[in-house]
Amino acid sequence: MILSSCKSRKNGLSFFQFPNLEAFSDIRHGIFTRSGGFSKGRFQSLNVSFGVGDDENAVKQNRVLMSRCMDDNPLIFAEQIHGVRIAHIRETSDKPRADAMITNAPEQMLVIQVADCQAVLLYDPARRVVANVHSGWRGSVGNIIAHTVGAMRQHYDSNPRDLVAGIGPSLGPCCAEFIHFKNELPEILWQYKDSRDHFDFWQISRDQLCDAGVPAENISLSGLCTRCRNDLFFSYRGEKITGRFGAVIGLK
Repeated sequence: MILSSCKSRKNGLSFFQFPNLEAFSDIRHGIFTRSGGFSKGRFQSLNVSFGVGDDENAVKQNRVLMSRCMDDNPLIFAEQIHGVRIAHIRETSDKPRADAMITNAPEQMLVIQVADCQAVLLYDPARRVVANVHSGWRGSVGNIIAHTVGAMRQHYDSNPRDLVAGIGPSLGPCCAEFIHFKNELPEILWQYKDSRDHFDFWQISRDQLCDAGVPAENISLSGLCTRCRNDLFFSYRGEKITGRFGAVIGLK
């Protein structure tokens, strides 16, 4: 399954949705492009990160635009640290230092900021719980996906077989070159390498979801490489100094 495009009715911002998640009327989600915002120069134009050198007023306006697409619900941003720490969001004032967020509270829109890393969106329709995961290569090494599924099971009584997942646009196997992979990646991940030292982190995430108990038929993959499609998305590999696009999920 791949992403389907959708337009916000409120302000014309374009964002993508996963068909398997879009089927559930009690959640809102979106993978926003880099277009339609207020940022200028290298951050043009819908950069949602304060930590990359962009004008703060532009970022604030961009976040307002994104919130409007999510029914004007509050956006919850984490301080992402490329680890495996998980935060449980209960109210709008929560500002976690973590790389995954989980909530069963309505109208709390969980946002992951990325520019080559993966945002992995999860929904448990049986328990009405959502999660958003920031999984870069360090997150893949630490298997933050399995940690998040485990936390949903432990704290919310989720059954992994009920989970529905979407793996967002990110660095594809076409561009994920790791010259020093022997020093950076554990040997268990070397099976995902081709002859050019390019790694398929899309497949790694699919396998980590399946190993955690999520059925393969419940997983959607965007199939969009951020470096190849930097007309649509920010890419750190492709641009170095650049913005971050947002991936959002929350309960209505």
